[in-house]
Amino acid sequence: MKIKSIKAYHVVQPFVDGPYRMSKGRVADCFDAVIVAITSDSGVTGWGEMAPLGNFYSAAFPAGTRAGVPEIAPHLIGHDPRGLAGIGRLMDTVFKGHPYIKAALDMACWDLAARAADVPLVTMLGGRESETAELYRVVTHGTIDQMAALAKKIVAEGYHRLQVKVGGNVRDDIERVTAVAAAVPKGTVIFCDANAGWTPYQARQFADATRSIDYTFEQPCMTIEENMSVRRMLDKPMVLDESVTSLGEMLEIHRRGVADGLTLKISRLGGVTQTRLIRDVAVDLGFMITVEDTGGAEIDTAAMAHLSLSTPEEHRLHAIAFHEWVTVRTAANKPPVTGSRMGIPDGPGLGIDVAPDLLGKPFFEIG
Repeated sequence: MKIKSIKAYHVVQPFVDGPYRMSKGRVADCFDAVIVAITSDSGVTGWGEMAPLGNFYSAAFPAGTRAGVPEIAPHLIGHDPRGLAGIGRLMDTVFKGHPYIKAALDMACWDLAARAADVPLVTMLGGRESETAELYRVVTHGTIDQMAALAKKIVAEGYHRLQVKVGGNVRDDIERVTAVAAAVPKGTVIFCDANAGWTPYQARQFADATRSIDYTFEQPCMTIEENMSVRRMLDKPMVLDESVTSLGEMLEIHRRGVADGLTLKISRLGGVTQTRLIRDVAVDLGFMITVEDTGGAEIDTAAMAHLSLSTPEEHRLHAIAFHEWVTVRTAANKPPVTGSRMGIPDGPGLGIDVAPDLLGKPFFEIG
């Protein structure tokens, strides 16, 4: 089997609930996605998707993806898409760095390989560990009353896990989280995610003032060293997200005992190949794991679901359904969500029936 053609589409995906707000005034109105279709000489097509959250969240930006895919794609023509490790090495050889650009291409090869084998992707990722994964919802940054009201609304809709955005003015965030915790039932799982927005001094202030609240602290500071300085005084679990950029960084986090859990972003790591590798090693080292991405619709959410459900349940934290965030559709079906839990679509590969007519005209095509 050989790669015969590659197409790339640009799809803007506005948010259902309006602007997504984080600390320090960071705001995004949409996911700005690149969707890739890779077709083999046997006529099988695999799909991949990558969508940064603005230009501020990760070391990725939409225009970079649109510029980078045409640089890499010609080198893949004629290669076997099932040779996933080799495809990854080839992309790294011809295009140094920029893993986010390679993520959609890598995902499409995995989808194609699983479709060609007539098995769901979860089977190739180690096997299905459970039928569904528990979802969390985000309480975005806002006023105290807005955040408390949003938390109550999310819980009323049947969700039991909240990621509360912090990382702004410390005193205000203390009041925000206190109000959110008081507004939801006891036992609601709360993650306080600063998105690396604080200095260690600020993070310690927050942690000290909120000792009576049950939550998990997520990525308070930017660097591993800064998070370690917070970890030393922390009496709560810590999860790192932005710090996990490679296998080497994950091993350094483990060596230093910085975190109890990790959030793995597919695009930040360069695709399904590296995400699966880091996930498997991290599970063996005892970490709790969340697999998600920086954004996307049905295609990317399906990849997240397959990786989540092939993660041992005792090491899985939760998942997120990004396709429910956006106003546009890219496929005839979607990852099934029932209540606060998400499964995977039926069928081989990702199980997603992409509708090319919903994607518009490709901005790049070769083959």
